[in-house]
Amino acid sequence: MKRLLSIELQKIWLNKASRVLTLTYFILLSFIALIASIKFNIGPLKFQIAEMGIFNFPYIWHFNTYIAAILKLFLAIVIVSMMANEYSYGTLKQNLIDGLSKEEFILSKFVTIVLFSLCSTIFVFILTLILGYSFSSYTELSIVFSDLQYILAFFVKLVGFFSFCLFLGILVKRSAFALGFLLVWNIIEAIAKGILNFRIFPEGKTADYITQLFPLEAMSNLIVEPLTRTNFAKTIENQIGMENLKDYGVPFSAIAIVLCWTIIFLFLSYRILKNRDL
Repeated sequence: MKRLLSIELQKIWLNKASRVLTLTYFILLSFIALIASIKFNIGPLKFQIAEMGIFNFPYIWHFNTYIAAILKLFLAIVIVSMMANEYSYGTLKQNLIDGLSKEEFILSKFVTIVLFSLCSTIFVFILTLILGYSFSSYTELSIVFSDLQYILAFFVKLVGFFSFCLFLGILVKRSAFALGFLLVWNIIEAIAKGILNFRIFPEGKTADYITQLFPLEAMSNLIVEPLTRTNFAKTIENQIGMENLKDYGVPFSAIAIVLCWTIIFLFLSYRILKNRDL
């Protein structure tokens, strides 16, 4: 396992583009801290982002993981490029000639995905603790660690998404086309969701039961948008008489679906690699 991981990390680090994208990703994650300094002046209404309660424990776990998940595209490019370079530079064929089995090859990619996801999760965890203890009004341990399910959801979301990117990289072979396919798939899911919600099942929750099985939709359901949970949003809702009934938790069903898709993507990646003439 250590040998496989070492081979993959060397490939990534020796590639300048992958190295820059990886460093950029972690640098951008740290910029979440700059959100605290943003101020708005809208006529008589003046407020600072940090005053909206987004850095209060335990809400900050939800907010930071949601924002950090948006930035995952940078590492997705690295994952897709990592696979595309195997074909472009002939390293895949050379690895197989040197004795690496196709099972070990897929395993090496998955271990790298897990490592990237784990490092990202640990980074966000530490960053959240620093920001929370710097700005939160509540620092009791029982409150600080009461919403850690978002950290688990973040990790599962990254592993699932990067596994999907690995599958696309193996399927398409070219990073640009693979990323394009990812965009097309996102559009396909959106169209299918719209048709199910507004044409086929306009009433009830049947459409939601179906669309939650879509891979990208399942990943999205792991961490729903947190902005309507803020004190500022709740104040506006109370003023206009609205009641927000959205569930902001991390559904176990979404975790199970994403893990199932992760296994499917890895299996399909292996089958394609096994059957393809290299």
